Amino acid sequence: MRVLTWNIRTGGRDRGGADRLEQVVQVVNQQAPDVLALQELRGFDSDGLMADVAGRVGMTPHLARSCFGQPVAVLVRPPYRVLAAGAVRRPFHHAAARVVVSTSAGPLTVLAAHLYPYSGGRRRMEVDWLVAAMRRAPGPLTLLAGDLNSLDPTVDHTERLAGMPALYRRRHLRRGGRGVDTRAIARLLAADLVDLWPSFNVGAPEAEGLSVPTRFGGAEFAGMRLDYLFGTRAVAERVRGCRVIRGGAADTASDHYPLLTTLDLS
Repeated sequence: MRVLTWNIRTGGRDRGGADRLEQVVQVVNQQAPDVLALQELRGFDSDGLMADVAGRVGMTPHLARSCFGQPVAVLVRPPYRVLAAGAVRRPFHHAAARVVVSTSAGPLTVLAAHLYPYSGGRRRMEVDWLVAAMRRAPGPLTLLAGDLNSLDPTVDHTERLAGMPALYRRRHLRRGGRGVDTRAIARLLAADLVDLWPSFNVGAPEAEGLSVPTRFGGAEFAGMRLDYLFGTRAVAERVRGCRVIRGGAADTASDHYPLLTTLDLS
């Protein structure tokens, strides 16, 4: 099974600018994931846009609407069968979706989320809601995918953050500027979840895992890994690949690169 997560930036369309949605569809069709987690789906909850895009990539959509930010969605490719789907019922700034997919290895629970961009404390709270939702999964195979807007506690980010404008640097500092805020990712690791990219790519250069910015841009980024795939131990044991998709349309379709993992669920 191929699982891809991607923040496509404001629904793949810019106000007064280019329509990038065709490039988004192109990348998805090239990668042909069986499960696709999408974030920043502005406008996808009206005018049939979600159904249109899902039809163009040959997948069945499950959209989680947002009260404050932008929707997220999990799309599943036939013949995989969805056993249950819905939103994680908590007041996320954006949203979180939960989909349970039938596989030969048992039910796979996929949570797709886009965490709060402006405050590490709020991200930590949203992560706690996600961990609680994962603990309610019907089996040991659980995967968290999305733009977590959070930095990895195992990496020194001091130099990278020092070169950012203060407005954006504050998003990744603890209150009062007391050090880098990595609490959200630390909470996931403390919950015995496995960060799939570094787990599979031991010894690889850090730059290979960075998911922002792309050639499209992203003034608020400074070469960061903000997009993640986390799995339970049962999922991590089945990982056969995990990589950031670069090149071609992926360079300009969004300000985030897609992240793809391959799981052996036979």
